[in-house]
Amino acid sequence: MRLVGKIPDFDPAKVGPDYLYVAMADHIAARIDAGELPPNTRLPAERDLADEYGVSLGTARRATKELRERGLVITVPVKGTFVTNRS
Repeated sequence: MRLVGKIPDFDPAKVGPDYLYVAMADHIAARIDAGELPPNTRLPAERDLADEYGVSLGTARRATKELRERGLVITVPVKGTFVTNRS
């Protein structure tokens, strides 16, 4: 299923009762589903994701781990983290 339209910007202040890393992972997952991050696309480094999302490095790492556990991304040592081809 593909989402239609632009994914709203992520605002850490408006996350609510969810864990911040889960909300961040949900936002990245929505970007993947919308095609904004197509298969085989390399995600930014965790430090860059932390800066982009306005969160700590630890939160970005946990969000990336959450995405791996969901099967949405794969991390290849030394090369980076890539969106999986879920077809």
